[in-house]
Amino acid sequence: MEYHSPFAYVPYHSTGRFDCQRHILLKLYGNFQKSLALFYKKIFVDMRKALAFLCAQYIIYNIQETIVAMEGTETMIKHLSLKAYGKVNLGLDVLRRREDGYHEVRMVMQTVGLFDRVELLCRDNPGVTVETNLYYLPTNENNLVYKAAALLMNEFGVEHGLHIQLKKFIPVAAGMAGGSSDAAAVLVGVNKMFGLGLSMEQLQERGLRIGADVPYCVLRGTALSEGVGEILTPLPAMPQCRVLIAKPGINVSTRSVYENLHMEELTEKDHPDIDGLVEAIRQGDLCRAASLMGNTLERVTIPAHPEIAAIKRMMLETGAAGAIMSGSGPTVFGLYTNPKSASTAYERLRYGDGSRIVRQVYLTNFFNRREPEEF
Repeated sequence: MEYHSPFAYVPYHSTGRFDCQRHILLKLYGNFQKSLALFYKKIFVDMRKALAFLCAQYIIYNIQETIVAMEGTETMIKHLSLKAYGKVNLGLDVLRRREDGYHEVRMVMQTVGLFDRVELLCRDNPGVTVETNLYYLPTNENNLVYKAAALLMNEFGVEHGLHIQLKKFIPVAAGMAGGSSDAAAVLVGVNKMFGLGLSMEQLQERGLRIGADVPYCVLRGTALSEGVGEILTPLPAMPQCRVLIAKPGINVSTRSVYENLHMEELTEKDHPDIDGLVEAIRQGDLCRAASLMGNTLERVTIPAHPEIAAIKRMMLETGAAGAIMSGSGPTVFGLYTNPKSASTAYERLRYGDGSRIVRQVYLTNFFNRREPEEF
């Protein structure tokens, strides 16, 4: 027998009336199948719409619930990783000694690609703790990163604690503002971590209480610095080149250098042409800018440490467009427009005859200014 469907059970030998009945039954069954398919399709579509509606309502409810739960809750970041970039002085002129003992200066500052790592970790217990990869650095209130964190946390009554992990790569006591840059990174990080809402200018104002270079280190990039370092004018980015940085095996005290700078003994050639340097930077003329670089403090530091002059000479002999001491020293940097010459100079200072007087040497680039949230 043939078994097509519940309505198709008819013996093979059936003819006539039975064939007519079979035809009618099959037609009814076909119509029934179509109606059933349409019925289920409508139910499926309606159920799908209903399910989508319920899901949408659930999502909206939960979003609203999350927003309500977050209202009045302090937004806080548990961990921040920051880069604290070092700087060099393309030009440094000392104008006078002020009545308060500070010196009034005009400097062209430039951030370089050499940086320290600063990790900020929020803690439940109040207070600030510091650890560093250099055993001889203080980890208490004598460290500028500690001072920076405590300054903001005390001012704004932050109840949480903060642990700072500092990994130093910028040479210490080298005239590259390593400590000031670390402090600037902590100011920016604490402001972001605890949602203090301070602007760059407000961070710079507080940074000045920590050190004269801290306001610039908050700004970064190419800038004219005046006063004691608190008056900053951003400049166009210095044209990119290779920057060779070399620190001899000595440390220099900034305080001692300024104390031994006798303004009455300075001649015209001891004062670099800061205005000419600024104009060369505005015009994007790297070679002219390099030729106008100068540092008044070399008048004090080089006689006491002749190796600084020897490093400058080696850099100029290997093709540097200009080479001077950064800050109060003893670090020397040279600008190279030819990458091959820069590599040759690096090899000489790192492994050649320069290695007798150079302890740390780095080959990097300029780092152009970024916003504080991109530290």
